[in-house]
Amino acid sequence: MSDLSKNELRRIDLTLLLIFLGLVRRRRGTEVAAELGLTQSAVSQAVKRLREIFGDDLFLRRPQGMEPTALALALEEPIARAVESLRGALGAARSFDPDTASGLVRIAAFDAEQAVLIPPLAARLREAAPGISISVLPYGRRDAVEALTEGRVDLALGFFWDLPDTISSETIYRETYVVVGRPQSLPRAPRLDLDAYCAADHVLVSPGRDMRGIVDEQLEALGRTRRVCLGLPAFMPALAAVAASAALLTLPARIGNAFAPGFGLVTAKPPLKLRPFPVSVFWHRRNDTDPRTRWIRSKIRKL
Repeated sequence: MSDLSKNELRRIDLTLLLIFLGLVRRRRGTEVAAELGLTQSAVSQAVKRLREIFGDDLFLRRPQGMEPTALALALEEPIARAVESLRGALGAARSFDPDTASGLVRIAAFDAEQAVLIPPLAARLREAAPGISISVLPYGRRDAVEALTEGRVDLALGFFWDLPDTISSETIYRETYVVVGRPQSLPRAPRLDLDAYCAADHVLVSPGRDMRGIVDEQLEALGRTRRVCLGLPAFMPALAAVAASAALLTLPARIGNAFAPGFGLVTAKPPLKLRPFPVSVFWHRRNDTDPRTRWIRSKIRKL
């Protein structure tokens, strides 16, 4: 028998191979049909197709059942290996063993999520999946969505809106705000009145380089304003800047409560209503059932 052409290979499907192996081992079409949940007619049609593809009778009818030809016996081992290889590949794609897993997980996150979520996630992965490494990329919403779409990152963390249908998400927590400053700048902390807030200088964190944020929108609705004296793209430099000045910084509560004491700062409740926002984990829909992605998302949920 010559090598099979691509056209002949195209005619072979997994059911044909399972029927072939069943007949070689059981020698009876009725038993193979029952084992695979097929009709006797379907098995007979499969044998006909196999004979056409391989150019050999393959199975000869005998009183005791179907007797494999020499070619059928020669094909048994390589076909069995191929089926087992496919079974193993499909099984590996559906399973994830953190103890033996290895590789790189790429996560898009700005500095708030980098500071609040990445360190405990990395600690858990070092314990539960020591072979996995994390690479964090400082992407904002637009860049993160593009990276997810192109497969350059596996997950993204943060607050995104207007997402395409191809991006899935799950809320991790809802975030609020605190105001931080030096003790002499917030002498009544955790209380802070609106007049004192508006009279102070402010540091603003704005990755987009704007000098205006949600606070300014809310103040405008109240007929008030504030003076933003410094705009920075990240929270840690902003905390350091506040520690070196009399300015105030309004920032997400989790990063403020966690890191303000380390800079010698105190926290206060904002004197105006600022809507909370969801912090979520995002992934591309092609990874909805990917076992590694689902496992890491479960670890993020527990943070």
